[in-house]
Amino acid sequence: MPFVHIRTAGVELSSAQVETLQSEATRLMESVMRKKAGLTAVLVETHDTARWSIGGKAVPLAAHLDVKVTAGTNSANEKAEFVRQAHRLLKSAFGLALPLATYVVVDEVSADAWGYGGLTQDARRQGAA
Repeated sequence: MPFVHIRTAGVELSSAQVETLQSEATRLMESVMRKKAGLTAVLVETHDTARWSIGGKAVPLAAHLDVKVTAGTNSANEKAEFVRQAHRLLKSAFGLALPLATYVVVDEVSADAWGYGGLTQDARRQGAA
């Protein structure tokens, strides 16, 4: 039940580009991070470049991908591979002009601190046991 948040600046995304980012992020969550595609939520947001800076200076193009997963459900190798492939996804979507400081973040959240459908992940795990 991951949540993927992709933020961009400096590019107007077509609905087809948004759909591609959503489907590819979902595919990566399923294939690399072993998450259920049917429970993967993806939000793509576009921001004004005046609101985005790197090193204190405005940038003409930027992107950031942040994902929330339950702590302890992925290995270090899975997370490293996800960061590598997610960065490649951003590069393929936005080109070589993306700054070096284009971050992909895997946030690990305690199972008792988040969930869906009114149940925490910890409650789901205990119910399954």
